[in-house]
Amino acid sequence: MSTSSSPPGGPHGQDHHGHDHDHAACVAGAIARFEESCARSGARLTPLRRRVLEELADSHTPLGAYDLVERLGASGEKPAPMSVYRALDFLVSEGLAHRIESRNAYLVCGREHGPDDVIVFLICESCGVTAEVASHAIGRDLAWATRAAGFTPRTPVIEIAGTCARCRTAAGAEAAGEAHTHAAHAEAAR
Repeated sequence: MSTSSSPPGGPHGQDHHGHDHDHAACVAGAIARFEESCARSGARLTPLRRRVLEELADSHTPLGAYDLVERLGASGEKPAPMSVYRALDFLVSEGLAHRIESRNAYLVCGREHGPDDVIVFLICESCGVTAEVASHAIGRDLAWATRAAGFTPRTPVIEIAGTCARCRTAAGAEAAGEAHTHAAHAEAAR
């Protein structure tokens, strides 16, 4: 498995809730789900599929296919972009990865989904960390609304862009430091 430029748990070394994150367990869990899925479906566990999943699991930010080509090439032979796209299509079809439409990028799936589950992604516009969260209430309400409209959703996904707690805290600390510096300069000028 390759190393990421981000520290474990994403760029902050913590999960999206700010708690300590066992990144090795996170990656191992994704690989275990991959192996179980392939065993159930009889799909081939190719080396490239495994490497693509490992790279996705190693990053808590969505990665595009060409990002993956570069990352995979750094630790060995650079695969063809079409091969990476095929591996990504496989991972998405097996429920092991998600496509983040707004970023044209992919993220490893963090949990098992039921047929009526709505997948909600919280995407930090500052650091890029993307969290997959569950909301049964949203799923229930969306299922009711789509049934009432006579519509059958194929992939119910909601992407919410904003600022994660870690970046918000960092921005607040930076603003407080700037205010303190401004006040010190004003006091010195008197």
